[in-house]
Amino acid sequence: MNKSESKYFRTAIKMDLALIELLKQKPIEYITVSELCKTAGVNRSTFYLHYEHIGDLLDETTRYMLDGFLSYFSENTQSIALNLSDCELDELNFINDTYLIPYLTYIKENKEIFLTALSSVKILGFEDVYKRMFNNIFNPILDRFNYPVEDRKYVMMYYLNGINAVCLEWMKGDCKKPLEEISEIIKVCILGMNSELLKLIKTY
Repeated sequence: MNKSESKYFRTAIKMDLALIELLKQKPIEYITVSELCKTAGVNRSTFYLHYEHIGDLLDETTRYMLDGFLSYFSENTQSIALNLSDCELDELNFINDTYLIPYLTYIKENKEIFLTALSSVKILGFEDVYKRMFNNIFNPILDRFNYPVEDRKYVMMYYLNGINAVCLEWMKGDCKKPLEEISEIIKVCILGMNSELLKLIKTY
């Protein structure tokens, strides 16, 4: 990365973080370029050098948040999403420490971003992200288990909202409870039993 690209990258991150900060305070339609520039510590000419309007920044900020989230997962776990039709059925269980620990680590280290994402789902376009996730990941998994098509959206919402509810409660205590304990709680809530019992069952 050359000096010019590095400067552009640093400015983009400042603008992304400024928008995230302002979205905690007000709806997107009430955020002005002047506020964004003041919060980011840049001038208006710099903003218009990078973006035509706030909508462009919003798109970039969404990508910034998603890229940051995905960076917490190993390439191996990310690749399973590309191989849903051929992998072993037990690899399709994402309610385990391989996936939950990176997810919880991201939340613990990015509390404000996570809260902003939850409170601004429509604004940030995450509804489309969920839709793509449903079509490209959740649906193919349920196909493998022959789950009734008409019930799949209910199950997806149960997973997403249930896990997020546990995480929000965890955040009320400033994420002081160990990651492994929160992961275990989620597994119990979703799977109905603790992981040690599941291991015992699998041995029979």
